[in-house]
Amino acid sequence: MTTLNNVDLMTAIITPFDEQNHIDYPALERLTEHLLAVGNKGFVIGGTTGETPTLSHDEKIELYTRFAQIINGRVPVIAGTGSNNTQETIDFTREVSQIAGVDYELVVVPYYNKPNQRGMIAHFTAVADAAEKPIIIYNIPGRTGVTMANDTVVELSQHPMIAGVKQCTSIEDIEYLVEHSAEGFSVYSGEDAQALSARVVGGAGVISVAAHIYGPQMRAMYDALYAGDLATAGQLKRQLTPKMAALFMFPSPSPVKAVLNAQGFSVGGCRLPILSLNDAEKQQLAVALDLEADALLHDVPVELGAN
Repeated sequence: MTTLNNVDLMTAIITPFDEQNHIDYPALERLTEHLLAVGNKGFVIGGTTGETPTLSHDEKIELYTRFAQIINGRVPVIAGTGSNNTQETIDFTREVSQIAGVDYELVVVPYYNKPNQRGMIAHFTAVADAAEKPIIIYNIPGRTGVTMANDTVVELSQHPMIAGVKQCTSIEDIEYLVEHSAEGFSVYSGEDAQALSARVVGGAGVISVAAHIYGPQMRAMYDALYAGDLATAGQLKRQLTPKMAALFMFPSPSPVKAVLNAQGFSVGGCRLPILSLNDAEKQQLAVALDLEADALLHDVPVELGAN
């Protein structure tokens, strides 16, 4: 199994669709190879950015299988298996664990049901007890409607089959989890804006959306940090922060898909209920990213720097 050791920059990769709204595997392979070439060290497939709620069971199984084949053991693959139904999550996690090349499984805090902390502990413990591969718990209160408390994450970190957390809360929470969780437990930020600070305080790194577009700059930022060049790391991060925010100015992943299409990756549009950007939205995004409007309106190939 490919491990998370020294894996600092991971992309929560989009799912490309063709004109018939089917998953476009050639486009996925092309994008994946590009992201590896610019410094990505791992992937989440079938996460929020991958529009997983719009994928059928069979689509997810095929997507995970074919993506693992594309990666072929070069970097860790984390596949999304969570839902708000504990037994369904157990069953699907077991099924996905049979896919060669899937190293970890991402299990989100149950949404809509709004369990309390006891319920969350029981849910993740039941999934982990039945798991055949390590799981990463996913704490994203903005999408689930409930927040997993720090002490709940710390308690769950003791489970031998729970390998880490994707944490979408504050940097103070990242600090607490790094300080108090079990040895070997990987704490990732799921917020691009925390990519540098999470690493500085001892987190494993970031599971990123912006890395689709700004992977070279994010890799350079981390490399500068490791070289002790804090001035360069900080400068890169300051330049990236407004761009990272702009990629969420409309429902994700519509902005990042619009930019990828302009870069020539032909990843298609989004599935309902997420709409692809219209012309007015593309113009707003272009302004926020310091691009010519024609680049996004007419898919004119663009090169994106941090500035």
